[in-house]
Amino acid sequence: MKIKYLFLVISLWHFSLIFAGNINAHLKNGKPVNEGGVLLLNDTCIFKYNTPQSETEYNWIFKIDKADGSSYEANCATHGAPLGGDAYVNTIKNLGGDPTNPFVIFPEVKELYAKRAAELKEIMAKKYAAKSEWAKANPEKAAKLDLFFSGKAPEVNWAAIEQKAGAATRAASATVLGALATQVENMIVASADLSNSDKTDGFLKKTHAFKKGDFSGAFFQAGVAELTMACCCIGMALHGGVIPACGTFFVFSDYMKPAVRMAALMEVPVKFIWTHDAFRVGEDGPTHEPVEQEAQIRLMEKLKNHKGHNSMLVLRPADAEETTVAWKLAMENTTTPTGLIFSRQDIAMLPAGNDYSQAAKGAYIVAGSDENPDVVLVASGSEVSTLVAGTELLRKDGVKVRIVSAPSEGLFRSQAPGYQEGVIPADAKVFGLTAGLPVNLQGLVGAHGKVWGLESFGFSAPYKVLDQKLGFTAENVYKQVKAML
Repeated sequence: MKIKYLFLVISLWHFSLIFAGNINAHLKNGKPVNEGGVLLLNDTCIFKYNTPQSETEYNWIFKIDKADGSSYEANCATHGAPLGGDAYVNTIKNLGGDPTNPFVIFPEVKELYAKRAAELKEIMAKKYAAKSEWAKANPEKAAKLDLFFSGKAPEVNWAAIEQKAGAATRAASATVLGALATQVENMIVASADLSNSDKTDGFLKKTHAFKKGDFSGAFFQAGVAELTMACCCIGMALHGGVIPACGTFFVFSDYMKPAVRMAALMEVPVKFIWTHDAFRVGEDGPTHEPVEQEAQIRLMEKLKNHKGHNSMLVLRPADAEETTVAWKLAMENTTTPTGLIFSRQDIAMLPAGNDYSQAAKGAYIVAGSDENPDVVLVASGSEVSTLVAGTELLRKDGVKVRIVSAPSEGLFRSQAPGYQEGVIPADAKVFGLTAGLPVNLQGLVGAHGKVWGLESFGFSAPYKVLDQKLGFTAENVYKQVKAML
């Protein structure tokens, strides 16, 4: 707080020096020197500068002098460089100040800020009084408002959510969003003109979009503006009282990356929904097929925030049921942003009896895995089902296999070392399958393992054709694992 206060004081001095100093130096009896110069507006230090009448007028507004008296104008060396020696002195003089006593706040500026501070105190006192009276008259609503601003995770009946077997995880996400729309009153969902494709329309169908003069709905149609949408959601989170989520294609997360990074830095729990998670987007082609994006986003799980926690939670669920768990983790994450990465295409369900609650540990052993395995197979998202299919071929050759679904490496590395070793033993032979860059899984596979991933941009073709061409098949899993053993 002391540092923030110091910056405030310096800023106030800086602006007062420029505005009030120049006005004092170049006004006579409160009037401009000439018609094209400085204007005093509304008895404040706000001024308007029109076309200068002379080079002198131009200089006193804009010029910052070097020590030898020459100008810094058009010199990029001024960026981040302190003004020292006579340069500092000349600049202060040029701005109408006294170099021997530069930290002066002019009386009119003091008066301006003091007056405004008093006005703001009066305004806030009235607002607090009105809120207090409203709370007395509306105790239930007041309690709800307090709950919204508490930042606590909302209560959701997760057990009642029924998923369609074999659905795309984007469709499974739509099912969850439909439940959230009816159970979480303070949730707002946005989409960058893709709600029918990123399936945020699962939420929209249970409410309606914001309209001019009508904020009774809870859906924000952001238009084709991914960065703006992300920034708006961050603003909502910083304001408090609402739970913001926003969706678009995963490849367009590139446009959002600066905002995602700021959300992580500021520790705001925005839910980022990204669909069309890999090359399996059909004939849209490589421009719409994310390859390096998952690696970029997962780096945020490896980067710590200033509290020493993973700066972001990133989840890529393996099927429809795991999608529900991923959304539960996202809604319960009230301290950092969450990235949810979903598929365009349908995905086969994991084997019967799978304990999906284990997904909360970031990585877990899929049902049907063998004891004392010869090899551990690791993946996230739709690639897990590809591993399951490959396992059937391996077992025909007598190979014992363990399948691990790893929706979040960051969450997995937060578990106790004993749990991590129990899932992926350090001395095990490990094979990883990822529809992104191999680096996505190298931290889990280890130096002695093997990762099959993409090493180029995608191609334009139906996704089943690309599965064959790029090696994302049961047959290639069999081939690659056999080569390891």
